[in-house]
Amino acid sequence: MAVDRDLVGIIHNKENKVNSRIAFRSAALAAACLIGTGAAWAQSAPAAGAAGASKLVGIINLRGAIGSTAEGKQASAELQSQFAPRSAEIDNLTKQINDLQQKLQAGQGKLSQEEETRLTAEGQKLTQRLDRRRTDFQEDAGAAQQDVLERIGRKMVDVLDKYARENGFSVVLDTSGQNSPILYASNQIDVTQEIVRLYDQAYPVKAGAGAPPAPKPTSKPTTPSGTKPPQR
Repeated sequence: MAVDRDLVGIIHNKENKVNSRIAFRSAALAAACLIGTGAAWAQSAPAAGAAGASKLVGIINLRGAIGSTAEGKQASAELQSQFAPRSAEIDNLTKQINDLQQKLQAGQGKLSQEEETRLTAEGQKLTQRLDRRRTDFQEDAGAAQQDVLERIGRKMVDVLDKYARENGFSVVLDTSGQNSPILYASNQIDVTQEIVRLYDQAYPVKAGAGAPPAPKPTSKPTTPSGTKPPQR
């Protein structure tokens, strides 16, 4: 009997989607989870200092600044560790679908009707499960990412506000937004690294904070009281 080409097509399409969209998984998560959004924060940049003697204009890559702080790097590592098991599950499901696809293609004209039906049903179940796992993963990882961005972003705006007022900036523009109108800016007015430095001073990260707990040592079997352990 001919192999169910609809299933093969479904599996092939799902695999392609997984291969492209699961870039938002553990390795990519470490880099992406802290530099996704946040351009609106730059709109809270303050007016010029009280003296009003200078009217400086500055720029900042706000998303890059958030990810460059010690707190941002720590949060990135924590999220990567938190979502690694679910990412591994998605990878495993993807492999199962790929293996099934190859089995169906290799068995064209050779598989019995019963075996073909069983593999078809199995492929459909795997595809549905992968869709659910991938959707849940993306939603949960996105929400966790947004929480980190907002937490660090609120504090960074305060640091930027103080810095701009003390140094006579009238405007500080965010270059990290997709719709940023800035076509050119001199590096001399880029305050990103300075804000990162001031943020790390204001909000230092404690050594070891946020690290995953060490695994508990495996307990050794106890020897009953009054009984000698067997000699080796």
